[in-house]
Amino acid sequence: MKYGSVPGVDKPVSRLVQGTVMVNGTDEAREFALLDAVFEMGCNTFDTAHNYGGGANERVMGRWLAARGNRDEVVIIGKGAHHNQDRRRVTPFDISADIHDSLARFQIDYIDLYLVHRDDPSVPVYPIVEVLNEHRETGRIRAFGGSNWSHQRIAEANAYAEAQGLTPFVASSPNFSLAEQVQVPWEGCISISASGGEAARAFYRECGMPLFSWSSLAGGFFSGRFRRDNLDSFSEDRDRLCVTSYCYEENFRRLDRVGELAQAKGVSVTQVALAYVLNQPLNIFALVGCCTPQEFEAGTEAMDLNLTPEELEWLEQKS
Repeated sequence: MKYGSVPGVDKPVSRLVQGTVMVNGTDEAREFALLDAVFEMGCNTFDTAHNYGGGANERVMGRWLAARGNRDEVVIIGKGAHHNQDRRRVTPFDISADIHDSLARFQIDYIDLYLVHRDDPSVPVYPIVEVLNEHRETGRIRAFGGSNWSHQRIAEANAYAEAQGLTPFVASSPNFSLAEQVQVPWEGCISISASGGEAARAFYRECGMPLFSWSSLAGGFFSGRFRRDNLDSFSEDRDRLCVTSYCYEENFRRLDRVGELAQAKGVSVTQVALAYVLNQPLNIFALVGCCTPQEFEAGTEAMDLNLTPEELEWLEQKS
């Protein structure tokens, strides 16, 4: 495992981050076994959210932390203030309410890195920056950032923080993968992939901000299950999201090239697709939603797969 650092977080942060949307209490013994295996492979960082499983995600994660006694070794990424079907919730009240909810569910007294799960560009950034600073000062969160925030809004928030002598956003979590997100899977998603994300990637290269890239494998597009000739066969919601978001000819051409390179290097398609993300000239922490220890182990092997700039451009179809 490789590690990086995030300002304000006093622990090493694994470059491969296990997403936990599948940890929801439906089979707690299996979920604990998955978390144990991933942790044993060196992953100490887990991505969670207030709205995953209606709160069950945070409760199960909290029980695992308590059962294993490893809170001091684990980096918890918490997310809150997600919109719901009734209203947009990027407000100081909702941020505070969700932080208190999450701490109670986890049964812990602080969250290592807290991300505002969505943005609402119609509201000013200053009250958001101020309330996050208040929670940081009390010790409820150690650091904060934005998930699905545009780089322009993060720059605006950090300009305000600098002017007021406050702590800025120190991390961002947009979508990033080799596949272009042709249609957003959910409202308010921000992607920095493909040609449309060039300006954002230039911003993050310049400032060096840690990026926690979600759907690093494009929602399963690079799993090998999705082909041009079987897209009508998928019925589960997450599979259908992959079809509508990523299953387009331009991405299939990228997938073809990933297959060629994987064969030449003697590795899997998934490993090349993940290596594409990890080899970017960015401060990347790749979020993966592995459902088995074997999937995560393959991801750790991809961390040692070096791709040249020419190979990266070829995969992007630039050459």
